[in-house]
Amino acid sequence: MLFLQSVDYRSLMNQALKEAKKAMQKEEIPVGAVIWDIKQNSIISSAHNLSISLCNPTAHAEILAIEKAAQKIKNYRLTNCILVVTLEPCIMCLGAIVQARLEGVIFGAKDPKSGAICSSLDYTKLKGLNHSFWVIKGVLAKESASLLQHFFRAKRKGEVPKWS
Repeated sequence: MLFLQSVDYRSLMNQALKEAKKAMQKEEIPVGAVIWDIKQNSIISSAHNLSISLCNPTAHAEILAIEKAAQKIKNYRLTNCILVVTLEPCIMCLGAIVQARLEGVIFGAKDPKSGAICSSLDYTKLKGLNHSFWVIKGVLAKESASLLQHFFRAKRKGEVPKWS
């Protein structure tokens, strides 16, 4: 991870949070993601949840960001890239991370119900994965969790979630 010493994790997570807020504006669960290309030293894709809008259970922010990045670099292997996401990825997204061969994952809030990196499931204990990656957890976790809590609180009250 020496090559990432100059990367500002908080700045990258703030970009992911901007994507999460876009999801909230569409009444989607507010999760945002960006893909950082280590060699280009830049964000090459960003996305937010669109499962409801697209009627597609696979349209998670992570999946959409991975798809966009792969199309941009014209390679399904993202070997020099990292995923930055506001919420701990689920098992479906874990599979995409492994298949894309991402170098690492940085996430904000833990997901105790369905987080597949270290919460509900610890991906490092899974046998048979053909790729591993490093993880940094808890970057702007309070901000990420607050956005999700605000969203679900409004939904439970029957309100349209808005973020100022």
